[in-house]
Amino acid sequence: MTATPDTRAHGTTFVLVHGSGSNSFMWAPIQRELALRGHRTFAVDLPGHGFDAQYPTAYQAPQDLDTWATEPSTLAGVTLQDNVDMVTDVVRRVAAHGPVVLVGASLGGTTITGVGNAVPELVDRMVYVSAWSCVERKSPIEYMAEPEFEANLLAPLATLNVGDPGVLGVGRANYRTSDPGLISALKAAIMADGTDAQFLAFLNILQPDESLAVMTADASVDAETWGTVPRSYVRLTEDRSLPIAMQDRLIAEADALTPGNRYDVHTLHTSHTGFLLRPEELADILDGMAV
Repeated sequence: MTATPDTRAHGTTFVLVHGSGSNSFMWAPIQRELALRGHRTFAVDLPGHGFDAQYPTAYQAPQDLDTWATEPSTLAGVTLQDNVDMVTDVVRRVAAHGPVVLVGASLGGTTITGVGNAVPELVDRMVYVSAWSCVERKSPIEYMAEPEFEANLLAPLATLNVGDPGVLGVGRANYRTSDPGLISALKAAIMADGTDAQFLAFLNILQPDESLAVMTADASVDAETWGTVPRSYVRLTEDRSLPIAMQDRLIAEADALTPGNRYDVHTLHTSHTGFLLRPEELADILDGMAV
């Protein structure tokens, strides 16, 4: 159902979209803080995520990495359009009850971009939390070859991957590795500001597969639709997965594309996922965006 002025009640709903290898569970700290401020939230599980995620027996302990390396993935056929369609449906439904603030983290930025391209009239604001918004390059994969991405710490984590992505159709990461060197390197890349215990807890909500089709799809913004929606960017200065230089480039490119509708920029001094450990800081920012 499309929202109309007669059907929309007062009160903002924050629709929260996770990034790669993640799910709706990651948003729980933010949802709690927003609830304390009286806001409605809806945390999405993108197709094949959350309770629909695939955790084969070979991924459990003890692990059988040889078997797992060839296990077909249920995410192999999932596309960026599938993600966009799911979130668009959610937005259509919640927009009937009031304004919608659409929030995406990391790879989730490509999905909220697609929603903004498709139904800008249903989105009151888009918020990118160290997330991809593609302008001069079409996909995150293309941007990863650019100089602004060089400060990322993901490259040394290649040995975390299991199987051939070209065959599987997914990137498959062994988040249950017991290799202390890999665990340390992964923590430095995504949650350097957390304790070891907090990081291990976070790893246990991640899922190992992510669709290559999502990461390589054309996620370009549309200036005529997406470009009309008010938007905000939350910079994470200590991010070593999507470095601050790249975040600033994405902001600058979008602002140059739509100079009459620029990003409202906020800054948090956290790692890529460290904002989840200090949820009141992001909640304070989002609270100010409620209509």
